[in-house]
Amino acid sequence: MSQYAPSPDFKRALDSSPEANTEDGKAEEDVPMPKNYLWLAIVSCFCPAYPINIVAFVFSIMSLNSYNNGDVEGSKRLGRNAKWVAIASIIIGLLIIGVSCAVHFSRKA
Repeated sequence: MSQYAPSPDFKRALDSSPEANTEDGKAEEDVPMPKNYLWLAIVSCFCPAYPINIVAFVFSIMSLNSYNNGDVEGSKRLGRNAKWVAIASIIIGLLIIGVSCAVHFSRKA
């Protein structure tokens, strides 16, 4: 028997060694980045539905930050939310533009 008990630092060093890693070789860096739809959120910011398109932009940035923090599932969820909010913002913006054009051009001069 050994007269010294293994220290926690020694165990931690062994657990992080490459020989102790029994995974199939996939590291966190190998996971592809999920879509965050930042480009769609930026395009939606040009539509006149301002509170909604800013929410889409924030969801997209949160998706990017979530992936950078290692939360891939959260990043996918926030990216999906950013996509649907941006699409809703574009549709609402196009409706606002259509209604305002219809009102403007239908008035009698």
